[in-house]
Amino acid sequence: MTTAREIMTDRPRWITGERTVAEASEMMASDGIGALPVCDGAKHLTGMLTDRDIVVRVVASQKDPRDCRVADVVEPTEVVTIGADDPVEEAVRTMKEHGVLRLPVIDGTELVGMVSQADIARAVPDSRLGDLVGDVKAQPAQS
Repeated sequence: MTTAREIMTDRPRWITGERTVAEASEMMASDGIGALPVCDGAKHLTGMLTDRDIVVRVVASQKDPRDCRVADVVEPTEVVTIGADDPVEEAVRTMKEHGVLRLPVIDGTELVGMVSQADIARAVPDSRLGDLVGDVKAQPAQS
């Protein structure tokens, strides 16, 4: 049984809510990622910032990203996560259920990695991959 820990990107980049949206977007651009975990100083996950959040809540609202804090942009909702030792099948189920393309991986309460749809695609048999891609894309756009 393959676990999330085995397929995740470990040591993910993250940002605190006190940093600016401009700093977050620079990190996302330099790393080529569309979402950034938001954590407190102890790497406890407090939210997710997506490129869509930046476009809709900052750019479209004509706010200055250099003056907006990440905490002011991130929705105050519970973040969908996967446990590090959960099976990949659980990650697939969670992605399908919540319509998300990436999952923060936690070990206890600490962020330890990220699992993306691409990570799942490399780990899941082709027969299951079509179901995952179709179900996730059919959901409303989220992080």
